[in-house]
Amino acid sequence: MSNNHISSNEFATLCQAQIALLSQSLGAIWSVVYLTEKVSEDGQSQLFPFAIYPQSQAHKFFELPGLTLAQLWQVLQSHSITQLLPDNLTSNSQNNTTDSWQAKSAEKNQIILPLIHQENLIGLLVTGREDQEWQPNELVQVEEIARTIAIARFMEFQHHWTQDKLAMEQNLRQIEHDRLDNLLHQLRNPLTALQTFGKLLLKKIVAEDPNRKITQNILAQGDRLQVLLKQFEAEASNLSIVQSQVAAASSQRLLEGQDVEIDRSSFLLPSSASQLAGVDLKQIIAAVITIAQAIAAEQQIEIIDYLPTMIPQVKADGAAVREIFSNLVDNALKYTPAGGQVQLKLLINESDFAMVGIAVEDTGYGIPPEDQPQLFQRHFRGVQAQGDIPGTGLGLAIAQELMVKMQGEIELISPNHLSEENPGTTFIVWLPVFREQAEQLN
Repeated sequence: MSNNHISSNEFATLCQAQIALLSQSLGAIWSVVYLTEKVSEDGQSQLFPFAIYPQSQAHKFFELPGLTLAQLWQVLQSHSITQLLPDNLTSNSQNNTTDSWQAKSAEKNQIILPLIHQENLIGLLVTGREDQEWQPNELVQVEEIARTIAIARFMEFQHHWTQDKLAMEQNLRQIEHDRLDNLLHQLRNPLTALQTFGKLLLKKIVAEDPNRKITQNILAQGDRLQVLLKQFEAEASNLSIVQSQVAAASSQRLLEGQDVEIDRSSFLLPSSASQLAGVDLKQIIAAVITIAQAIAAEQQIEIIDYLPTMIPQVKADGAAVREIFSNLVDNALKYTPAGGQVQLKLLINESDFAMVGIAVEDTGYGIPPEDQPQLFQRHFRGVQAQGDIPGTGLGLAIAQELMVKMQGEIELISPNHLSEENPGTTFIVWLPVFREQAEQLN
């Protein structure tokens, strides 16, 4: 067995047992297994001797050089099978006449079988006997032994590949973890300073000053960032545990050829759907609109709130709902030109009152039909990627993920025909009505 090539003890034992079976059951006087260093489809991988039978101190692997398939083909054409075997496997004495007879006999009754699994060359089985030719039923048994060795070696390749991939992914996760720690640390200090300056500024602004509302909004956004940072920190502190669990599950799924999915947005939601509670949509949307008003005024866009004072509570998570409407209103302002409008309206499913909808409508540029099927994919921006409006293509994807977790859905309508100049877009957020509210509506 070669010590220069990695293989498990289990595979080495299986390989040796299989070629021993050739001798014990089929009368082979010698057998050698050559293996490739890696799975190869083009035949260019180097073959190296791995196992030999019978084993003895005289059978030295360093006497057998590695070879490529092209070199192997030359050996076969020269009818010199002994080039693939140690000298002492084809001779038992120093008598030249005996040596010559045994070599010729071995050439006549040789078998060379490629070790192939799933169209991948894995190695070579060379075996032979000296006094009788192989019968068809015996050849079937030899082929089965070759197939067993090939499958075992392929599974070993797969195991090493999986372990290497998992190790690489773990290293990448650690790098990402370190970067996240650095980012959180660098964000925490300036954010604390901004909040402190904001509080000091608020104390100096009288109640009647319109700038007081702006300062309050700045502080509110600072508080929101503080909450998000704490959530990220909690997520980061549990990252090593999560990574171990994911790695354990991923290892088995990768070995089975399955994709590994990772939850990307759970930090915005409770740990289970049963923890969703009644949420006041009016209060959350009002806070979103208040913050968006400053941006809308700067861009000369009017935000019109058509929502009634009383809105049925929905079964949801407040932080997730706020994230969804922040993204939708932000997008509406981004893609609506100056002089346009963004409207918010209430819709109720009158058939069973089980769902309530909030429509975010704009008089913007609209979304081309060819982009709409991919609109909720991460990092997809479609035709907007060619323009000068900044974006990452993540807002709608995050909103969609959160909606699925809350058993809701987002409906897209574009064009919405609210404007004669532009097609306009409408997103309708449908969420389940909180049970007590639904019973009252019915």
